[in-house]
Amino acid sequence: MSEYSAPLDDIRFVLENVVDLAGLSKFPAYEHIDADTVFGVLEENARFMEQLVAPLNRSGDIQHSRWDAGTVTTPDGFREAYQQYVSAGWGGVPFPADYGGGGFPWIVGVVMQEIMQEANLAFSMCPLLTQGAIDMLLHHSDEGQKEKYLPKMVTGEWTGTMNLTEPQAGSDVGAVATKAVPSADGDGSWRITGQKIFISFGEHDMADNIIHLVLARVPDAPPGTKGISCFIVPKVLVDDDGNLGERNSLQCVSIEEKMGINASPTCVMAYDDAVGYLIGEPNAGMRYMFTMMNSARLSVGLQGLALGERAYQKAVAYAHERRQGRAPGAPAGTQSPIVELPDVRRMLLTMRALNEASRCIAFLNAECFDLALHHPDEAVRQQRSELADLLTPITKGWGTDMGVEVTSLALQVFGGMGYIEETGVAQHYRDARIAPIYEGTNGIQAMDLVGRKLPMRAGGVIMDFLGSISATADEVAAAGSDELAPIGARLADGHRVLKEATEWLMTNGLADPVNVLAGATPFLRMAGTVTGGWLLARSALAAQRRLDAGASGDDAELLRQKIVTARFYCDQLLPQADGFLAAVTAGPTDLTAAVF
Repeated sequence: MSEYSAPLDDIRFVLENVVDLAGLSKFPAYEHIDADTVFGVLEENARFMEQLVAPLNRSGDIQHSRWDAGTVTTPDGFREAYQQYVSAGWGGVPFPADYGGGGFPWIVGVVMQEIMQEANLAFSMCPLLTQGAIDMLLHHSDEGQKEKYLPKMVTGEWTGTMNLTEPQAGSDVGAVATKAVPSADGDGSWRITGQKIFISFGEHDMADNIIHLVLARVPDAPPGTKGISCFIVPKVLVDDDGNLGERNSLQCVSIEEKMGINASPTCVMAYDDAVGYLIGEPNAGMRYMFTMMNSARLSVGLQGLALGERAYQKAVAYAHERRQGRAPGAPAGTQSPIVELPDVRRMLLTMRALNEASRCIAFLNAECFDLALHHPDEAVRQQRSELADLLTPITKGWGTDMGVEVTSLALQVFGGMGYIEETGVAQHYRDARIAPIYEGTNGIQAMDLVGRKLPMRAGGVIMDFLGSISATADEVAAAGSDELAPIGARLADGHRVLKEATEWLMTNGLADPVNVLAGATPFLRMAGTVTGGWLLARSALAAQRRLDAGASGDDAELLRQKIVTARFYCDQLLPQADGFLAAVTAGPTDLTAAVF
């Protein structure tokens, strides 16, 4: 079986042609970098992940993390690989230099997340949660808290978690019951008591300290999400000089036996009068946590892409090796590599197209985060912030749904051997299945999209978005290229149906909000499908321009394949958007009439 190879050519194409990496270096915050520096960093990061982290993916899945009397031991090789990750400084690349980071754009960190998750999703969970915790502390903690915790979290010497849900709450975070009371010591600290579930890397042996961000209720807090506060609760207490002291009164009481990501310990955490420190103001925890959740949802959307890419690479390699049947035109009495069979080629091209569409969406989402913070024009900052808000549920929801579809297709390419754990491809399918569930189930993402994002600026944000799609369809048509013509026509159809569905939801949602909620999930699938077609159409336009400018050799073949992929997507996958219209506009009648 083939080993993992980071798709650097595809990544570079998106960074240069779908988003404007070079343009980011013109901003004062990023003037110390340029595109060549970024690609040099990405190439070195890819080598690290390919050589040290990817080989642990299969062994970690077999061995699992192990719990024993409150301690968690990660699979063989994880601790050593993580220490090398820390020594290399990879975790700090997208964070401010003030706290030991590299000061690179967030989109560079997102690309590195893709590569790390492709190499080993279970391993990646620890650095990704740490990065999310860093992001929240950067935005909302006070300067003393930043100075105490961030330097060693940015290096990765200390890791971070987010402790949100509890057994009775699930996705309804407003139902959490963990309590926080002011300490009798009068030192400004709090005492935290309660139980949290589904805490990835809540306990492990890879770092000296774990900084837990814990949602809890202070006395007299209002009910629901409006009464939630957020606390820093270290595993090991830290003194004013940054030195480690006593162990805090918290413990991992068990880890879950799961379907996938078995090397990542999913912990049940018990807090028993543990020392904690309030972040910001009381009862503002959910607002603060959404800072972390938005970046985390982008990261989870990348997981669908990452596992899809890893599975695609395995499927392509197997399709070249496996001989079965006779392809059309092959000599009688011979067996052909299955890569020559039309249906296998359809599956492989579907996988590639969905992966490339997901990558475009995620990278555009990440670029919007950077531009919303650093563009010098306030109007552009606002526009990009709105687009980031709109894209985030699509990135997470559609991206992870497609990850499940792509990894399932990989099993199909393998046939019966795909169902055998020995080949390793089943692991990607098992690992992928969690991504539509956590960080807000995809049903929640769909409700967020239709309930919060469509009404932004009285519908102006989604209408601007639809205008961008229409403009690209017109641009493709105006190119006058026979190669691109089908792409423009299909994209125009996709724009039409997405606009019709949007207008129906906005009109009928005013009459009855249940109309919106009933159509939310098919609308999310439609929106993701059309957004993917839009960005692949832009990719095809860019590829054609570079070919017309005289690209040659391997570069020319890459560009031709971008056009092929975009045309296949728009011809064979984008028309699915029409099929979702009836589901979006059906209303709740049958849903409410059904008896279960």
